Amino acid sequence: MDLNIQFHMNGGTGETSYSSNSSLRKKGLELTQPIIEEAIIEIMYSLYLTSSTPSISKSISIADMGCSLGPNALLVVLYVMNTVFKILLRDSGGVSLAYPHPKILVFLNDLSGNDFNTTFNSLQGFYDEIKKTYKKLGGHEGDQRQQPCFVAGIPGSFYGRLFLAGSLRFAHSSYSLHWLSQKINKGNVYMVESSPPSVVEAYLNQFERDFEFFLKCRSEEVVKGGPMVLTTSGRANNVRPCSKEHCFKLESFHVPLYIPSSPEMKSIVLREGSFIINQLETLKLLWTVSNGDVMVNNLRAISVPLLASHFGEGIIAEWFYRLGVSFVAYVPKEKSKTSGIVISIVRQ
Repeated sequence: MDLNIQFHMNGGTGETSYSSNSSLRKKGLELTQPIIEEAIIEIMYSLYLTSSTPSISKSISIADMGCSLGPNALLVVLYVMNTVFKILLRDSGGVSLAYPHPKILVFLNDLSGNDFNTTFNSLQGFYDEIKKTYKKLGGHEGDQRQQPCFVAGIPGSFYGRLFLAGSLRFAHSSYSLHWLSQKINKGNVYMVESSPPSVVEAYLNQFERDFEFFLKCRSEEVVKGGPMVLTTSGRANNVRPCSKEHCFKLESFHVPLYIPSSPEMKSIVLREGSFIINQLETLKLLWTVSNGDVMVNNLRAISVPLLASHFGEGIIAEWFYRLGVSFVAYVPKEKSKTSGIVISIVRQ
């Protein structure tokens, strides 16, 4: 199975699509919004407001890696644009500045099987919303600064080079880095609670190799002083990676997934050595489930292509029906929570 082709979220905008079932990721992005905005503020001030020879007329390229599809794919772009608008309008008193609005180019990256078209089909409406926001914040209707950013798709694995050297001012990734670049090459390997230490170590070693190579590639692409904000599913320091909530097995099906802890993430960043850690925080996402359908649809949206490529389409409906029955009995009626990790780092 070629993960680069067959691993992607459920496309389209239907009932079981990722576009319609990615509420947990959205909550995670909302929690990291202040960290993303802080990174953009630092970029803007370093390029424009604290420089005797502002370079704001140049383009600012940013990348969102593992963007997937649907509304969440553009949420980070919205945070970036709103922050840029607020800074320029606040520091100019709402009048035209001596320097033009930065030309912002956004690269949305995911594997080649990702449904980029669903996101691209919503771009014009997104651009229109950005223009409305600019006016609402006090910008002039005829001001060219309300011209929205420019969005492009970049298919390919982020476990490798994607961009020109020194071309990115800011890089972002959310809920993607826990996916491994490949299945563990160790026979019938999967992580369950009874897994021996050698199996857990194999998954950890693969995650370490992947994340370190990710950092190495980004160190070539992000300019010195450029920030990255990375969010991933995470686990508490005292919880084993093979506990029930962090792994699952379906007969011969291997899930290329490792849920890291904060110390593991920190250790890899320090060992790779290209970035300075600015912030490292644990996220707690609370969500309410009145029945099993909500969580089952979220799982279905991220796993159907992977399951179907291994078992075929025939088992999908029955498998998720049974999973839904199990969730009704297992998931708490009130609130449940999942953990995440956000790390803000700066290129040395």
